[in-house]
Amino acid sequence: MNGTIREDFEKREEAFISPFGVRASQSAGRPRAEEPCPVRTVFQQDRDRIVFSNAFRRLKHKTQVFLSPLGDHYRTRLTHTLEVAEVARTISRAMRLNEDLAEAVALGHDLGHTPFGHSGEAGLKEIFSPDFNHSDQSLRVVDVLERNGEGLNLTHEVRDGILKHSKGFGDIIPADAGEMASTVEGRIVRFSDIIAYLNHDLDDAVRSGVISESSIPENCVKVLGRTHAQRATVMIRDLIYSSRVENGNLELGFSGSVFSAMSLLRQFLYENVYRSKKVHAEFLKAKKMITEIYTYFLNNPDQLRENMKTMEMSRAYFNGSPLERIICDYIASMTDRYVLNLYNRLFVPTPLV
Repeated sequence: MNGTIREDFEKREEAFISPFGVRASQSAGRPRAEEPCPVRTVFQQDRDRIVFSNAFRRLKHKTQVFLSPLGDHYRTRLTHTLEVAEVARTISRAMRLNEDLAEAVALGHDLGHTPFGHSGEAGLKEIFSPDFNHSDQSLRVVDVLERNGEGLNLTHEVRDGILKHSKGFGDIIPADAGEMASTVEGRIVRFSDIIAYLNHDLDDAVRSGVISESSIPENCVKVLGRTHAQRATVMIRDLIYSSRVENGNLELGFSGSVFSAMSLLRQFLYENVYRSKKVHAEFLKAKKMITEIYTYFLNNPDQLRENMKTMEMSRAYFNGSPLERIICDYIASMTDRYVLNLYNRLFVPTPLV
């Protein structure tokens, strides 16, 4: 081997990755230039930086659907992230794309997600800004908040994929191409995200008793399968085999029957799980807690710095940002249990004797 390990790996990418994939050697680079690593490609470095970040570790105690679940087998935001990464790698490998890039985007896509899932996001939309969303916050985490304010200095391709991964309540495939990532690998993460959550949220909803297996729409079962493994396999394979090259571009997509079944399943989950009385009632409580914590620190800014020390975040935040922005960042970074403990400390009386 004449060059470094990294250079040898980059040569292997040249021979394997299709013309539609991004080779690490052709990355648009980082916001701040760095000396190349002799062992890892830039996308492998990005993946490692995300995995070793504080924000990534906190995902293990953040809600996916069910708030602070006691059962060992319910998904958290961390296990969701790992499932998205695995789906993205499988699809990227099969389509001869850059697995490392897809994995890095997948591992970083939810770093900015709030505690208590979408109820926390809804709360910050109301009290901080209607423009707040977890995709923007995830990019802020990797650009600004990690490493005590230095950020992770990730590549352009990973940052772009993180920013554009989310579909929210909108279309699975948006009409505006500008909403999609600039790389095929980044777009694959968007599809992998929905493949993962449609399957595991349904799985957890049945496990919890929020819905029964018999209530799942018949066409979803017929087209996608009855088990988690069957549904995931059908969706993944369908995306791989249904995607087409059009006008010199690789266009990702599902077949008509699978796309219809996925859309129906998604609607079913929103109506019967995410907006169910059992789940929604707890989300309202969570949103109330976040709102009261935000208001408390807005009225007691002197208490903010002291409280933030416990999350190793004080230097990163007190850099001239407006107070509202600092409080928003602080709350968005909290885990479910951190919010519960903080709320009790701030608002629940403690007996003196």
